[in-house]
Amino acid sequence: MTSIPRFHLAMPVDDLAVARRFYGEVLGLEQGRSAETWVDWSLHGHQFVTHLAPARAQRIHNPVDGHDVPVPHFGLILTIPEFHRLADRLRAAGVEFVIEPYVRFKEQAGEQWTMFLLDPAGNALEFKAFADDSQVFAV
Repeated sequence: MTSIPRFHLAMPVDDLAVARRFYGEVLGLEQGRSAETWVDWSLHGHQFVTHLAPARAQRIHNPVDGHDVPVPHFGLILTIPEFHRLADRLRAAGVEFVIEPYVRFKEQAGEQWTMFLLDPAGNALEFKAFADDSQVFAV
């Protein structure tokens, strides 16, 4: 158990078999309970659920640091070594990035590594890493 509260997030997917391959094999998440219309995953101890929901909303993007960031999106804050291992894993799996891994806000408060990608259902994911965790909420 952790002293940090864990989140629960449910996201729509249009194909559970494809979601199982992506989240289980490409991202390497441990699968939990499942039914015909949903699958639980452990996202570093957080409860992430993919729900079968074929209807999709319109995509929205907002400008951040010179990139069009997809909204909504979700992900994790990793250590820098974990971030680079995941980026390598994603490249090896042939995943196309919406925003390639790079350092955002270089030499500014909140400097961070970040990358964006879409799951097979079009859900946007962001993974990031800070050299200094005290900068996560820097202004």
